[in-house]
Amino acid sequence: MAFTDLTIAKNAALLPITEIAEQAGIPADALELYGNHKAKITTDRLPKMTALGKVVLVTAISPTPAGEGKSTVTVGLADALKQLDESVMVALREPSLGPVMGVKGGATGGGYAQVLPMEDINLHFTGDIHAITTANNALSAFIDNHLHQGNLLKMDPRRIVWKRVLDINDRALRHVMIGLGGPGQGIPREDGFDITVASEIMAVLCLAVSLDDLRERLARMLIGYTYDREPITVRDLGVEGALTLLLKDAFKPNLVQTMEGTPTIIHGGPFANIAHGCNSLAATQTARQLADIVVTEAGFGADLGAEKFMHIKSRKGGFHPDAVVIVATVRALKMHGGIVKAELAEANAEAVRRGMVNLEKHVETIRQFGIEPVIALNRFITDSAEEMATIQEWAEAAGVPLALTNVWEEGGKGGLELAALVKQQLAEPTDFHFLYEESDAVEEKLRAIVENVYGGAGVQLTEAAQKQLLQLKKYGWDELPICMAKTQYSLSDQPALLGRPEGFTVTIREIIPKLGAGFLVCLTGDIMTMPGLPKQPAALGMDVGEDGEAMGLF
Repeated sequence: MAFTDLTIAKNAALLPITEIAEQAGIPADALELYGNHKAKITTDRLPKMTALGKVVLVTAISPTPAGEGKSTVTVGLADALKQLDESVMVALREPSLGPVMGVKGGATGGGYAQVLPMEDINLHFTGDIHAITTANNALSAFIDNHLHQGNLLKMDPRRIVWKRVLDINDRALRHVMIGLGGPGQGIPREDGFDITVASEIMAVLCLAVSLDDLRERLARMLIGYTYDREPITVRDLGVEGALTLLLKDAFKPNLVQTMEGTPTIIHGGPFANIAHGCNSLAATQTARQLADIVVTEAGFGADLGAEKFMHIKSRKGGFHPDAVVIVATVRALKMHGGIVKAELAEANAEAVRRGMVNLEKHVETIRQFGIEPVIALNRFITDSAEEMATIQEWAEAAGVPLALTNVWEEGGKGGLELAALVKQQLAEPTDFHFLYEESDAVEEKLRAIVENVYGGAGVQLTEAAQKQLLQLKKYGWDELPICMAKTQYSLSDQPALLGRPEGFTVTIREIIPKLGAGFLVCLTGDIMTMPGLPKQPAALGMDVGEDGEAMGLF
């Protein structure tokens, strides 16, 4: 039998979730059980703590088809810290069915560094993403009903910015016409679908700190404009209470466990190339309330998830990472050095050396925030001694601590070297600072990200984006942080430019105000808010066995 992530997960012995909760210090009356191995946490029933745990943020180099293993390293690091007798919890995002069915096949770590129950988490879990989908589409229904029933708000059907959502990659739904079929079917207008994890309601749920805050953020969301081009929000429609009701259970963080029994909170799942790419603020703060160290991750490379963790999540939460881990692999660095995927098994230290520029830039980026990173070199069986030595020699010369990790094969044991380095960094003070202030002009904020984080030469706004910028300033929405929507594959906005491109200009084609989430989404290049499926979706290998268990997740 092949040792896939799924077969390893199926053979793991899970502890009852009540034991995991007891280990974490969660009282029984704060648990809402979803079977034997999942539970929701009622956070206002937790013991109040005066000191909150430290945060370890795991990020990575720019992702490649070779894989980096960021979630796997996150889980393995937490298990290693537990083996060192540290009080530790993991805080992760919930997988989206879009990439699970499309490319990833799963997103709960891998090998012996997984979060369990793997198949539940990768599929419907506790229904949070479905609740967000329902709330989002309920708002769309309320909008179209308002138009149909007389349109007292004088909403311009041509200027409704709220879209429907679905948690599956479906390119055919990017642009649709609705309300066709006659007067009884509603008002005909153009509409479209985003993927649920790119929706503003997902971001709102992940940044709210209480139900009252959730309701207020939902009320602030922009849904469109009047015929006089005045903004209309959910508050004007009067349905923020109904949306909060639909989300009240989804707002509670979910408790599960790693393969080694480390308590894990999985909650919220915004994409990092489109949205802000971090698990919920409620989940992270809950974990900090329960453990001395919280290991979390942000999506894709440090140019996306980590930058947004700093500028969006850290601002909203009033805390910052106390240590940062950058995950790299020999295979991925070879791709950044110009080697195609089919040739990655062949040793090529020179290609690794060429690709090191990508890792170098991400190290520089984290240092710009005033934090000294640690590199986790995630080992593969095909890595040669010369290739690994090339990276280790560079790290030593650059003064960056580096640990070899083998958590896929060995679990926490394979992350002990990394855990020791992280503990050293947690003992050191940081000089954390933002790269821009919210009060800076939008153009200055964009330049700060493009020039300092991406290493680009400048920013160019399309004519449409320039008009939107004037509108932002008119309504006073320009003093919000930036959430860049950019390809994950390159530091630039051009997916094919691997390594460390220089001299490029990032084009902002559209600026979308997300008033409930509290940031401006800036669309770059050809980034899509509703992805498509690949030619051979991962779903083609999925099924249910005779025992009723999942097949084909990985």
